[in-house]
Order: sequence, then structure tokens, then C-alpha cells
Amino acid sequence: MGSRKQYWWSLAGVVTFLAVWEIGARVSGSYLIFPGPVLVIRRFFTLVQTGRFLGALGGSFLRVLLGILLSVPLGVAVGILAGLDKRVNAFLAPLFSVIAATPVMSVILIAFLVFGSERTPVFTAFLMVFPVMAANTIVGIRSVDPKLRELFTLYGLSRQETIRRLYIPAIMPFILGGMRSSLSLCWKVVVASEVLVQPLLALGTGMQRAKAQLETPELFAWTLATVIAAAFTEWAVSTLLRSGKKGRFRK
Repeated sequence: MGSRKQYWWSLAGVVTFLAVWEIGARVSGSYLIFPGPVLVIRRFFTLVQTGRFLGALGGSFLRVLLGILLSVPLGVAVGILAGLDKRVNAFLAPLFSVIAATPVMSVILIAFLVFGSERTPVFTAFLMVFPVMAANTIVGIRSVDPKLRELFTLYGLSRQETIRRLYIPAIMPFILGGMRSSLSLCWKVVVASEVLVQPLLALGTGMQRAKAQLETPELFAWTLATVIAAAFTEWAVSTLLRSGKKGRFRK
């Protein structure tokens, strides 16, 4: 399917979504329960002109950035170690299982007792993204052709050289894929944490206050802002990664 057809199909999807949303709002009969898209979009544009919105957006963005900067390098490093050494993999397997099985809300509440309201969203994002990056890296390491490994051993290359010349290029697609999926996960986890622990400047705090004041259109507007921020950062990272690939190919 060509890009022009894809555009029209995407536009049809957006129009259908808005129509279903509007019908649902009219059926509910009250904007306090389920406001329509026109009211929410109007409230959104009112909200973005306020100073508290910019502060909240900046605070949440900073927490997402810190969560990614902490979890991605450490997840990749641990994933390389676990992928190369089965003993490290076996040692870390119970930890990854515990993290995967623990409800996110429990992690947020426990972290709040230890780290306080400002650092809990960052810690929770780190804890959720770190295993994803490590698991993707392990899969990338294991996808390397064993014959290539034997060839590197045959030519007497050191372990560091083998990692740099063989494993790093092989795991890059897995790392980039993990980063793309981790970004949206990071936004969800950070904002969910903010809703619960309410740091000073945060999108989640805005949602919680709007809900407490029964400002349902504003609650939807904060949610719309979060969706747009997450989509924009994912688009920006994907564009940067594509530019990096093209630059490498030109070389």
C-alpha cells in the first residue's frame, strides 16, 4: 500500500475515533461524566497557554529522560553480560521474574516510602524499562551466528574485539527496537507514578487535581497532553535513529 493510501486510511481512523467519542459523549448526557472531543480540545488549548502546564510538561519530560538515561545503558550492559555468560543470566533470571510479576502500583507505593514524591517516578520508570532493554540485548546476543563466533575465535581476536566488532553491530537493531517501545512505556509509568505520589510539577499531578475538582474535561485535556508528548518524543527519537542509520550508510 502506498504512502498516500496509508495517509487516507489513517485520517479515516482518526475521524472514526472522534465520531465514536462524540457519540459516546452524547449518550452519556453529561460532560462531567464523559465530555466530547470539541470540549476537551478547547480545554486543552486553554490549558497549554498557562504557566502551570509548561512547568508540568517540563517536569514530566525530565523524569522520562532521566528514566531512559539510567535504564538504557545499564540494561544494555547487563544484557551483554547475561547474553555472553549463562551463569550471569541464571543469576539475574529470578530478579527479572520478580520485577515482571510485581504490580506497578506496588512498586510506586514502596518507592514513595523510600525515595519521596520527586524521585519515585524516575525510579519506577527505571525499574520497568531496565528489564526490557536487558531482555532485548540478550536476544540480540543469542541471535549471532555461531559460525561467526567460531571464526572470530579462530582468528584469535580478543573478547573485547569480538564484542566491539561482532556483538555490538548484531544487537543494535534489538537495542533500537527496545528504546522505541520503552519510550511509550516510560511515559505511562512516569505519569501513573505522578498521579499517585503527586510531585510539584507533573502532568500526573494535574490529572489528579482535575479529578479531585470534578473537572472532567480538564482531566481529559491533561491526558491528551500526555499522549501528544509521548507521541512527539517517540517520533523525535525514531527520526534521530533513521538519520543516524543514513549517516552510517553514507560513510
